[in-house]
Amino acid sequence: MLIRPLLVVAGSISVALGIAGIFLPLLPTTPFLLLAAACYVRSSPRLYRWLMNHRWTGEYIRDYREKRGLPLRSKILLVLLLWATVFWSAYQLPHPWVRALLTIVAVVIPIVIMRLPTRKP
Repeated sequence: MLIRPLLVVAGSISVALGIAGIFLPLLPTTPFLLLAAACYVRSSPRLYRWLMNHRWTGEYIRDYREKRGLPLRSKILLVLLLWATVFWSAYQLPHPWVRALLTIVAVVIPIVIMRLPTRKP
């Protein structure tokens, strides 16, 4: 019976990381919220309902499940925030290998974001 409390803890940590991902461009939101939903559905119907009906988290999960994609405005904002964060980080951390890694991130992630389906507002 130890598995249910562990799933609640794992789900709660995933929710915290998912919500942080809403504000931090390099931290993914949807995968953490999907993990939280999977944990909650197996451990706490009350927390699962809360997550699915929450105004911030529910939309991410429903959009993913229904394959609706992201609004164009969100895509553009994501890419701009990503680039701002990457360029600021590259400026602060002058190691060549870090700059190379950040350059790869700055090129690859926007391609992935722009290839996602675009949802009409």
